[in-house]
Amino acid sequence: MLHPPDDWLDGAKLAEPEAADYYYQGYCPRTGQHYRLPRTARARAIAQALMTQLGDTHPTEGKMYGVLVVQTPDGQTGVLKAFSGLWQGQEQVPGWVPPIPGRSQVALQEARTLNALGIIKDRLLVLQRLPERETYARLQEELAGDRTRLNQRHRDRKQARALRRQTLASTLTGDALTDALAALEQESRGDKAELRKFKQRWRDRLAPLEATLQSADAQIAILRQQRRNLSRQLQAEMHAAYTLTNFAGESLAIQDLAAQGNLPTGTGDCCAPKLLRAAAQLGLKPLAMAEFWWGSAQGDRIPGEFYGACADRCQPIMGFLLSGLSAQVLGSATIPVGAQHAAPLQPPPTGDLQPELGIPVLYQDPWLIAVDKPAGLLSVPGRYRDRQDSVLTRLRSTLPEGAFLQPVHRLDQDTSGLLLLALDAETHRHLSQQFEQRQVQKTYQAIVVGDVAESSGIIDLPLWGDPTQRPRQQVNSQHGKPSQTKFEVLGREGGLTRIAFYPLTGRTHQIRVHAAQGLNAPIWGDRLYGQSEPGQRLHLHAQSLHFVHPHKKDAIPLGIASRIALDSAVPF
Repeated sequence: MLHPPDDWLDGAKLAEPEAADYYYQGYCPRTGQHYRLPRTARARAIAQALMTQLGDTHPTEGKMYGVLVVQTPDGQTGVLKAFSGLWQGQEQVPGWVPPIPGRSQVALQEARTLNALGIIKDRLLVLQRLPERETYARLQEELAGDRTRLNQRHRDRKQARALRRQTLASTLTGDALTDALAALEQESRGDKAELRKFKQRWRDRLAPLEATLQSADAQIAILRQQRRNLSRQLQAEMHAAYTLTNFAGESLAIQDLAAQGNLPTGTGDCCAPKLLRAAAQLGLKPLAMAEFWWGSAQGDRIPGEFYGACADRCQPIMGFLLSGLSAQVLGSATIPVGAQHAAPLQPPPTGDLQPELGIPVLYQDPWLIAVDKPAGLLSVPGRYRDRQDSVLTRLRSTLPEGAFLQPVHRLDQDTSGLLLLALDAETHRHLSQQFEQRQVQKTYQAIVVGDVAESSGIIDLPLWGDPTQRPRQQVNSQHGKPSQTKFEVLGREGGLTRIAFYPLTGRTHQIRVHAAQGLNAPIWGDRLYGQSEPGQRLHLHAQSLHFVHPHKKDAIPLGIASRIALDSAVPF
């Protein structure tokens, strides 16, 4: 199953620089260490050659494929390849790495469970598509229309009675006035009685349908609970059967790795666990890995696109899978750095926060720390276990228990650059106030797609986060918050424009939306507001911050070189 790389690449391509655009990485709680493995240009090229070999083998079956570049004990380079799940119904195919042991042990129970889940699914579809639901919805619309017309008729009558009361009061007196007003009151009571009869008539009409739908919804709730129970039972059995092996020689069942959180069914069937386990079993040293989607598109999975570790299945176990590898094994390739430089940096002091965690420390004193966040890494951990890897998580792992560390602002996951964190609560409060009061000068650099005609200006478009389309933001004059961004064109070349952005407000995705809709030039590699090529990063970089030090009371200019370039060789 170990293939020589020249099966896919010629010698010239094998000698190309090992630039990385993504890292498979994770934290292993057993060792307390972070590990990472790059996706390099060579791994991508081998993967693209594999796409060519796959061709139209099974165009209707979309799935993830992966390649792992390895080094043998005698120093030779080889390649392992894997597919996720089954390939044309087979779990083992000559030339591909084998599945992780354990699936055969639960194959019978898996088949039974999947059959039971299929029956439940069919029953749910029947209950969810009852013709009574369409009838009920149609009657609800009819009710709403009738009620609107009745209410309008009653309002018109009420206004007419009010005018008649005024006329009667000016033309009649004594018993004649009393009798006339009593007649108007009787009309009013008549309208109220009409409304009561209207409601009762509709209640009687809808009651049988509501009873049917309530019964169906109760059955749906029971079936969904049965589905959850069956899935959890199968999940537990599969997690107990599946055993993963890492490069430290440790083997653990997935259920032991899931002790701190819930891992979904199918964990262990993806390419990355298969490839890394095979390499560990064969005594091979991994150098780089790349995963891609091939076959028919599915959801957000596009044929030929490269993807990182899946968030729910692979990312939570990545730290264990990579455990046992040294920093030398994992390599140090980085995204090329452009030639544009900001203000010079103050070097950090020796000791303290100098972690080898893939997060360069740019400035540090007793009160604050500034780091260079890589693209693809969260600023702070997410809500769920699979999104815990972040700048904050990694840096906290180097501090004593209970030590204070909080980011003062955030960067999008896909954005690289300067991130500022406070080392005590008072510093955090002071710096946060500066950000809130717009006293911090921020500079971003981006490469956008298109020739921007204006040399500079201000983009003023209100932004709103539509809760039905998270995390996308949109321009919305009715619901949006005021959002302003200054910009300055730094250069143009080949249909691309390098721009310095100076955000005056701090809305989510502000620069990305303002570039796409304000300049009609989306940021290069923006998968949300533009287009992204396979393996391409978002070309947006937080370049500099200017703020007042809360304790020293002097201005602090922090800046780093732009790491976004038109290509891997020529800075823009």
